[in-house]
Amino acid sequence: MSQARVLWHLMRADFLERVRRYSFLLTLGLAVYLGYVVSVGQLKLWIDDSRGIYNSPWVGVVMAMVINSFLSIAGFYVVKGSVERDRRTGVGQILATTPMSKPLYTLGKMASNLAVLLAMVAVLAVMAFAAQLVAGEDTRLQMVKLLAPILVFCVPVMAIVAAFAVLFETLPGLRGGLGNIAWFFLWVGLMPASILTKGSWDLLGLGAVSADLYRQTALRYGVTKHSFVLGAMADERGSKIFHWDGMDWTPEILLSRLVWLGLAVGLALIAAVFFDRFDTARSSGRVRKPQAALPEPAEAVAGPAPAIHLHPLPEGARRFRFFDLLRAELRLLLKGQRWWWYAVALGLLIASIAAPIQSVRSVVLPLAWLWPILLWSALGTREARFATDGLVFSAARPLGRQLPAVWLSGVLLAVATGGAAVLRFALAGDWTGVGAWTVGALFIPTLALTLGVWSGSSKLFEIIFLVFWYLGPMQRVPALDYVGAVPAAVKAGMPLAYLAATALLMAAAVAGRKRQLARL
Repeated sequence: MSQARVLWHLMRADFLERVRRYSFLLTLGLAVYLGYVVSVGQLKLWIDDSRGIYNSPWVGVVMAMVINSFLSIAGFYVVKGSVERDRRTGVGQILATTPMSKPLYTLGKMASNLAVLLAMVAVLAVMAFAAQLVAGEDTRLQMVKLLAPILVFCVPVMAIVAAFAVLFETLPGLRGGLGNIAWFFLWVGLMPASILTKGSWDLLGLGAVSADLYRQTALRYGVTKHSFVLGAMADERGSKIFHWDGMDWTPEILLSRLVWLGLAVGLALIAAVFFDRFDTARSSGRVRKPQAALPEPAEAVAGPAPAIHLHPLPEGARRFRFFDLLRAELRLLLKGQRWWWYAVALGLLIASIAAPIQSVRSVVLPLAWLWPILLWSALGTREARFATDGLVFSAARPLGRQLPAVWLSGVLLAVATGGAAVLRFALAGDWTGVGAWTVGALFIPTLALTLGVWSGSSKLFEIIFLVFWYLGPMQRVPALDYVGAVPAAVKAGMPLAYLAATALLMAAAVAGRKRQLARL
């Protein structure tokens, strides 16, 4: 079989396996919702206080920017995990026995990742037609002008995302939760860098689009402030609407897109260098020692089996001790942490004591509660990850004993890493801050436990919590402030809202655990 056919069948089989999952349908549903947000005008593209009329070129470029801005981060988490799935299910070990080369495997995985991402792009492209018709400003559909920005700008971005997903899975340090966090911060830095580039070579295309629109608005309205916003304006009264005929597709723009596509292929080939070909000894970093030959079993001695007498356990040994279970869950939670992890946590505690109290509330405490994210993300997932659910859930009353112990271990971790901050609030008489801190210490582990129980994976919590952390305390969005870092959030009663959310999440965690027990 030719290399091209092997690549095609590998990509096709992996793609078909993914589209049969409920998670793929959920992802398509989220893509439809994103297209709906654009259709009803909740996401618009603004140049200063101006925007283009909703004709085909304008809707096409708006949808392309929405895809590259949002799907570039979410799509990574959707497609990342295909190599690990082959490793976990044993399919990888079967593939390792075939003549298929490592570059061919990583290229096939990149191609299947890209196919999944392009399926979501196709849904949003269809929604772009609906957006133009719903807006009703110019209902004359121009297919080429509407689809050209999506094809030119989005396909290279999705290829880069697909390649990075494979690369991260082949690098041992970025294979798990650390890679999920690294991608989030890489994307956070990529967005403003693309806007500031103001040229044709930025990955997301924001620079090329903004440069073209700056020229168009300057010709119509004179000097502009070079304000480029993809979102909603608080007050659109007085905004200017102009007619835009579409991008000026210069050779430089088209060449830059081809270069990004080539770079995506290069990243997939680099991933092949680090790919261990499912060699468990290499992936664990250890070389297995040859085992000594087992001695031949001795011949069975004829005669009756000796009688075995079992003594019952004493009453004290049979009594349930919750604190022993809690201590075991804490040891599991902290297992494997190196000295430098504790050193950073201690440094954040010292900063909580030494820094000004406002800095503690808005910066130090959010950082202190970001540091254990990979520990919290394991809550509720260990049973599924290590296939110990049958053992753990067969114990007496797992719903009333083991689940509370898991949850309380996460709460104690929040108390330990953020305890210095609440001490500062109490000494300063800031009881509102103490209350908000208490809600945050309960909300974070409850969110982690609930998402872990229902998804069976740590990825979902890592993504959602990072979004909350970045937009809430860091970007000061009151609705997502779970620690009381934003005064407006405290005045609006967000701590009480998050306390109610914590109760609902805990009820959902219990329901999810009941569902797991019923499936055994």
